[in-house]
Amino acid sequence: MKFKSFLAAAAMAAPLAAMPGVAYAQDGEAEEASGPIDISAEVAVLSDYRFRGLSLSAGEPELTASISVEHESGLYASVWASNVSLGLGSSDDLEMDWTAGFSKDVGSVNVDVGAIYYSYLGHRDFNYIEGFGSVGTTVGGAEVRVGVAYAPKQDNLGGQDNTYVYISGDMPIGKSPFSVHGTFGYEHGAFAQHKKDWILGASVDLGGGLSASLDYVDTAHDFTGLGGPTAVASLKFGF
Repeated sequence: MKFKSFLAAAAMAAPLAAMPGVAYAQDGEAEEASGPIDISAEVAVLSDYRFRGLSLSAGEPELTASISVEHESGLYASVWASNVSLGLGSSDDLEMDWTAGFSKDVGSVNVDVGAIYYSYLGHRDFNYIEGFGSVGTTVGGAEVRVGVAYAPKQDNLGGQDNTYVYISGDMPIGKSPFSVHGTFGYEHGAFAQHKKDWILGASVDLGGGLSASLDYVDTAHDFTGLGGPTAVASLKFGF
């Protein structure tokens, strides 16, 4: 894959799960207070690495691991790792995303701001930084979030900037362990011109930190050949 095409893939919005935010427990329930600092981790396997509509694993399965540290003040930091294909024909490279942010409830609204440094082991010329901000609240029984991610002009983006805006929601189904979710995003700048992508899916809490989901992922214009409609299945374990 050409350099700019890879960066375009690496910046096309992901589901709510792929956007930063640590205000909610992974199983959808409030986490119990356990002191001023909370440390959590997650491992997952997915049938494809779809990020903002495009496959970053050449259509192959994705394995991920992450660890997060949160302070009661609202400050948090995390590192997330995944296999990724850099256009070499296989998912044989490593992506590591480093996030620092601040999340706080203001009345019934949650505010989340921070930055992510996307790094690709052994391929520093792909690395770039992106800032983000979002607000979330409860509408009826659903959690709804609106956010923006902005990558300022930098050498690895060809001296251009990029903006991505999105709206996402998650709705539990009664008192069952099932929920439905969706995300719609719009992007313009260094990575894409007026690009749209979306996700519709369902998740189930299997208990014991284990959850599974099935998502339909698509983009309005598959200009890279990596963003056609697909179903992505995932299994995650948080602890």
